Amino acid sequence: MGGLGMTEIKTQTELPQPFPEHTQLPESDGTFGKNFQEHPQSIILTDSIGQVLQGIHPDGQYLIGQDCGIYWRETCPPEQGAVAPDWFYAPNVQP
Repeated sequence: MGGLGMTEIKTQTELPQPFPEHTQLPESDGTFGKNFQEHPQSIILTDSIGQVLQGIHPDGQYLIGQDCGIYWRETCPPEQGAVAPDWFYAPNVQP
């Protein structure tokens, strides 16, 4: 009979390394922002939809953020697996 014999059973499962904790990931790639109007524009956008968001989420369960590094995949170097949206809205989450 071909194949694996009973004595060839693996006894240890190899697991991938866990994703690094936030304290182990870079917080900057060393480049500077190129649009000095970005922050004021984010404020205007947030203010302009504030009443709509309060109507959609009377419980306040939403988040608006800007320029936050979001690591969404493992890469080497780590910052290549991150995005930093100028502005974002996440519904149905605690602020």
